[in-house]
Amino acid sequence: MIEFLLLDLDDTILDFHKAERIALSKTFRDFGLEPREEVLELYHKINKWHWEQLELGVMTRDQVLVGRFDRLFQELGMEVDAAACMKRYEHNLSIGHYFLPGAEEAVKKLHEKYRLFLVSNGTATVQHGRLTSAGLYPYFEQVFISQNIGYNKPDKAYFDRCFERIPGFAPEKALMVGDSLTSDIKGGINAGLKTVWVNPAHKPCGDIRSDYEIEGLSQLEALLEEL
Repeated sequence: MIEFLLLDLDDTILDFHKAERIALSKTFRDFGLEPREEVLELYHKINKWHWEQLELGVMTRDQVLVGRFDRLFQELGMEVDAAACMKRYEHNLSIGHYFLPGAEEAVKKLHEKYRLFLVSNGTATVQHGRLTSAGLYPYFEQVFISQNIGYNKPDKAYFDRCFERIPGFAPEKALMVGDSLTSDIKGGINAGLKTVWVNPAHKPCGDIRSDYEIEGLSQLEALLEEL
């Protein structure tokens, strides 16, 4: 019987892509860059590569957070303070939240039956702002942000640190639930957990295979009742 649910935040509970687009648009305009579609696409490509390097342990968090903007402006031929841009972006990102369809109701219902824990690779100040804005803190027994933990998903050490802080934790009674194959699902597998992949677009899984798959968090309660 499942007792512990480890839930990712971005694109599992909150719509990160919507929040990111709004925050980026505000930030770029503040630094004299019109957020045209091709600019946003270039940023997404650069950003994705940088976060992959973090997951592989090749880059530090600070190198990722500033480096993605530095690389973007280099490719655009602009001289911009990348660190200042990063700070403005994180501020803009931290002040709003957008729930994915059915996610808010799902968290509230799951909270009544299971012990919920939030596990995120996001920046601590940004996630704190979004969790506070969304009113999510009361539903989670603990919130584990990688910046505070000292390790990042999918590193097993990240999960080991989390497990140490959960009283009575039993991995055989836990599920890792998230949208990222390389971070959430691979991390759960590394930690010896059963995994649930949130995959609304029905993307192919490739070499990383979850134990279960759902389109959205609203389907999780029904899945748990079958286990």
